[in-house]
Amino acid sequence: MDFKQIIGHEDIISRFISSIEADHVSHAYIISGEEGSGRNTLAYCFAKTLQCESGSTEACGQCKSCKQAESGNHPDIIYIESEEDKNIIPVKQIREELVGTMDIKPYSSRYKIYIIKGGEKMASDAQSALLKTIEEPPEYGIVIILTTQPEKLLPTIRSRCVSVQTRPVKETDIHNYLVGTLNVPEDKARFAIEYSQGNLGKAIKLATNEEYEALVHLVVDLMSNIFEMDMEDITSTIQHAENYKMNINDFLDLMMMWYRDILVLKVTGNPDKIHFNDQYTTIRDQANYLSFNELEAKSKAITAAKERLDAKAKFEDIMRLLIMTLKEV
Repeated sequence: MDFKQIIGHEDIISRFISSIEADHVSHAYIISGEEGSGRNTLAYCFAKTLQCESGSTEACGQCKSCKQAESGNHPDIIYIESEEDKNIIPVKQIREELVGTMDIKPYSSRYKIYIIKGGEKMASDAQSALLKTIEEPPEYGIVIILTTQPEKLLPTIRSRCVSVQTRPVKETDIHNYLVGTLNVPEDKARFAIEYSQGNLGKAIKLATNEEYEALVHLVVDLMSNIFEMDMEDITSTIQHAENYKMNINDFLDLMMMWYRDILVLKVTGNPDKIHFNDQYTTIRDQANYLSFNELEAKSKAITAAKERLDAKAKFEDIMRLLIMTLKEV
């Protein structure tokens, strides 16, 4: 993967290339955007290009440095992220993996590049430790912070970094990639495009991953039968949803998409404009007895559930409260 293979994000790529051409590469960057929006790919391609032995604005893909980057074993491209099942990057980790090693010169390349995944997970003292390095970096040192929530970074860190933000990819570009490159069927591609809202990573996962197909089926089953469900059914649904804890935001996004279909059908009366088109009869029936105010309330309930999940509230309690709220008419 290199710059020319990235779908979308032309403005960010142009900015990176211009900095390389002008030999004016910053010592610190923040790349922000939602999960699946391309932050990791942009950081990887930028680092790979900076380390390429050709010295060009495009990685050659042939030199030793490029091969090491592609294998994930480049000694001068260091990835830092929270430990599995933990939601924090502690100060000890930043000191040991970055601050304590930054003064060691690159092994084989011009730069020593640190890519911090999930920068919003850095504890406040970890950010303070990082700040000192960003303020006085060695000439070869570069730190790239990837984050979904830049507002959680210290203002002093944000002020010392070049910040770029991923934007939604054009629907036509996503369509061409799904259908033309991945050979995804047209109907599945359309559904994935609408669901992803310009997020190529989300679209690819939904269109190609069997787990995501199962996730869609679970949401359809829940939303189709929600008004007839008793507590036993609700408990069973929550137990099934637990299988998708890592993708629970996608689960909630699909629920939101269901209500968006109901709203569209109420407003336009046109079944061609809904995305769960194989569920037209059920969506039509729910559109007939759910008011606009009720649809708004249900959308707000899903948003509130997302916020509680972000706050690390208990998953089972959040889902039970949400389903009970959505059942109300």
